[in-house]
Amino acid sequence: CSDNSPTVPLADFVDPPNPGEDEPFVPLAEPLKMSEPAAAVAPATPTANGTPTDQTASGNNTVATKPGSDEDSIFSILYTVGKKVAIVGSIYLVGYMGWSVAWLIAPVILSVARDQLGKTSEKKRDIAKASALASEKDVILARIDELPAWVYFPDVERCEWLNKILKQVWPNANHFARTLVKETIEPNVALALANYKLNGFRFDRIILGTIPPRIGGVKIYDKNVDRNEIIMDLDLFYASDCDINFYLHGVKGGIKDFQIHGWVRVVMKPLIRSMPLVGGLQIFFLNNPNIDFNLVGVIDFMDMPGLSDLLRRIIVEQIGNVMVLPNKLPISLSEEVSAVSLKMPEPEGILRIHVVEAKDLMKKDISVLGKGKSDPYAIINVGAQEFRTQTIDNNVNPKWDYWCEACIFTTIGHYIGFSLWDYDQTMPGVQSDDVLGRLASIDIASVIKKGVVDTWLTLEEAKHGMVHVRLQWYKLTANPNDLQSILLETQLLRVTSMSSAVLSVFIDSARHLKQARHNSKPDPYLVCSVNKQKQQTAMIMRDDSPVWEQGFTFLVSNPDNESLNIKIFDQKTEKDIGQYTYPLVTLLKQFNMEVIQQPFQLQKSGPESKLYMSLSLRILQPGEIEKESDGLEQVAALTRSTSVKAAEVVAPTLKDSQASGKRLSAESPISEEGPAVVAKISPVLSASASSEKPISELASSVLTHRFPDATNSPGEHGLGRIQLSIRYSNQRQKLDVTIHKIMKIPLRDPSNIPDPYVKLYLLPGRSKESKRKTGVIKDNCNPVYDASFEYLISIGELRQTQLEVTVCTQKGFLSGVSPIIGMLKIPLDDVEITTQAGLNSWFDLQPEMRHD
Repeated sequence: CSDNSPTVPLADFVDPPNPGEDEPFVPLAEPLKMSEPAAAVAPATPTANGTPTDQTASGNNTVATKPGSDEDSIFSILYTVGKKVAIVGSIYLVGYMGWSVAWLIAPVILSVARDQLGKTSEKKRDIAKASALASEKDVILARIDELPAWVYFPDVERCEWLNKILKQVWPNANHFARTLVKETIEPNVALALANYKLNGFRFDRIILGTIPPRIGGVKIYDKNVDRNEIIMDLDLFYASDCDINFYLHGVKGGIKDFQIHGWVRVVMKPLIRSMPLVGGLQIFFLNNPNIDFNLVGVIDFMDMPGLSDLLRRIIVEQIGNVMVLPNKLPISLSEEVSAVSLKMPEPEGILRIHVVEAKDLMKKDISVLGKGKSDPYAIINVGAQEFRTQTIDNNVNPKWDYWCEACIFTTIGHYIGFSLWDYDQTMPGVQSDDVLGRLASIDIASVIKKGVVDTWLTLEEAKHGMVHVRLQWYKLTANPNDLQSILLETQLLRVTSMSSAVLSVFIDSARHLKQARHNSKPDPYLVCSVNKQKQQTAMIMRDDSPVWEQGFTFLVSNPDNESLNIKIFDQKTEKDIGQYTYPLVTLLKQFNMEVIQQPFQLQKSGPESKLYMSLSLRILQPGEIEKESDGLEQVAALTRSTSVKAAEVVAPTLKDSQASGKRLSAESPISEEGPAVVAKISPVLSASASSEKPISELASSVLTHRFPDATNSPGEHGLGRIQLSIRYSNQRQKLDVTIHKIMKIPLRDPSNIPDPYVKLYLLPGRSKESKRKTGVIKDNCNPVYDASFEYLISIGELRQTQLEVTVCTQKGFLSGVSPIIGMLKIPLDDVEITTQAGLNSWFDLQPEMRHD
């Protein structure tokens, strides 16, 4: 440290202070405990000339103060009088107008809460800045409860030497960061604010300050790493003394005390044989970092309310869009390395996420009678990728059945996070939803190892509550022959948003774009889209041959019938100055399903206008499932092996074993066509017998095989027979029930032909949520429905559940006679229900049974 640099108390501190000395010493230990109230004396902070000054609790008055002038005293008295008059006048006005006392109480509560929150945030920022200015040894001595990362984690090493380097190079890095903020973050923040009708955002002054970032520890990975790269994680903590001014709608505001804390990953790749031995860097946060800052100026004064929250959220989002996975900050270090190899997205796989349901959530809403229920929704975070389920009103046991897919670009040290919230209607952009709990982060590497994770997780930061989630890993292949199998699997799921392939796009540059304005070069930016997914490059000022060098990733449902659509616009005129459409089926025919740095002739542009880009298509393939650790897959394997034996004796054994359980014996409906039925069903059961085949190869077995229509008996009790198909899907966590038809409903009065319909309930409970009902078929004793119903239920609940089937007639309600024709209860622990073919059979209707 040079003689001219500002000195800081504790900076040269080596030995613990002697309590007997006369010089006062202000430790860092007291203010660093966040839960304690503000201390009477804050830490000493350096002034502009390097002389430390002691601050009072308010942080505004120094020990040495200048006596106020008479003019200041007069203004102070006038301000006090005016303030009292305003308070008394407002109270008088409320009483005079006859308004409710709430008009007084609400602003007071909001003002006090806002002041307390501001003081707490300011205290944290002061503590962080004091820690950043002190040496690591002083921080450890003063802050025993908040040690650096290398103390907690044995594989994280100290890097105080790196902090000294950062301090030396920070003035130069300051210029780079300032350019990044101005050119990348500013236009994105302006665009996001424009969606809320807040226009004209721009930075006026950007000074990042003199305090450099601090690295609390570094971790180097030496296992499961490609030999052509070096991966390290840095525990970054940045508490700046920045001074940033901006304008919004012509109103000036400012950002001070900006702080950011998180793990930064630095990937050095590729390794080359010439200096500097590393071809480039990729810098990014694995997950969203903790970001905090203080708004100052007129913008903070005019918070009415929510503007501060809105700005804060948008700025945090835009930082995530730049440096949080899947977004990376690439830096080229050698001309030998092409931009494609460094900047083109390289996903390692796809994580398919299924948020099934939750139960026993906390009640956050307040009703007239006391505690009401909640309006829960879930948020899933994978790096910068965020997904949100639908909101289910007034329910503490919601069933979302929400599916989403996240692109995974690194599996080392990457986690998926879940949080549950209670929705509260407020102004747009204002965060007022109550947290219902969070889940412990799930390591993506553990999901890859198991293939499938299906579990209930207990909520943290909550008194009670659990969430049911299912995660499945899909690796990527370059074999186009794998496409059909994954398409069959997605069709089986019957979830239209699921994908079968991943498209990586690298937009390099364009050449000789046409002019959008007379005698002026365009300000071009490019928009590429696949279906409803859109990505946009940065805007290049006044250039008809722009160089973007940006990469994007798209999830593709079916490459056979989808295309990559590209449009280039001029920002000032918003005119289209170039288009191109690339059918993805063409990419399937290319070698390794990729095109590297190829020129494409633009349409609706100049005769020499070309676009240079690279494309890569990869097909999803289910990861290997660790059956020994996954109970669901063991159940599936058991049911498949059981179905092999059933195939051999499908007619007598399977049906006779259920004769006492209301299922129809096999001889009656298929006495003449028994061999034909076995020939139809045996291939299906044989296909599902192999536990090694993926689900996509078994898709054909899902087809419902109805038994022959011929039946001459009204059943054991003479009430008729009903044909049902029941199947449970482990992957979808759903029970599918299909009501095909009813035969031989007894006709007791020829003048009163029944109008039958069927009701379904799940037992025990018979809740309204489990009720399903077919339509009514008029005047028919042999109605055909072919109606399908679904239940969202876990495999554990399925084994303890019964399906109640009730056949009723609509005419019975008016005659005074019971409308129930017959009913039956089917246990759902039958192993055949969980096979790919499911349970397809006729059942004898039983007399009416009393409800438990």
